[in-house]
Amino acid sequence: MSSTGSGPAAIPWAELEAAALAVRDRAYAPYSKFHVGAAVLVDGTIYTGANVENASYPLCVCAERCAIGVAVAAGGTRLAAVAVCTDASPPSSPCGACRQVLVEFAIDPATVEVVAINPAGERRRWTLAQLLPDSFSGRELPT
Repeated sequence: MSSTGSGPAAIPWAELEAAALAVRDRAYAPYSKFHVGAAVLVDGTIYTGANVENASYPLCVCAERCAIGVAVAAGGTRLAAVAVCTDASPPSSPCGACRQVLVEFAIDPATVEVVAINPAGERRRWTLAQLLPDSFSGRELPT
């Protein structure tokens, strides 16, 4: 795995972006035609997911939440980085529901980066804390 970045565990951005781009082609989006692929780095492993639409729109599943579900099913819980790929220009950020789910698994929302890309090579980058400031988490719940 090639890695770029800094800190104790460098993020393999090239692999994350390539995985998000590749899985985008597997999205099931017959209604919106908005294909999304996501790759998450959880506990050192890259997991992918694609959006899955349904004729009953509230039952649709976003790519980011799909990827987190795959990671959790494999036993992963510590999110370190996210790549999301859409055809939009500029590339789309995760929706609000996905931001909340990503924060749930983030090692630290202030340091977990999210990069949004498109096939044309455009990029946007944020931390989860920037995307969801003052987020609600399990820390607020009584123990």
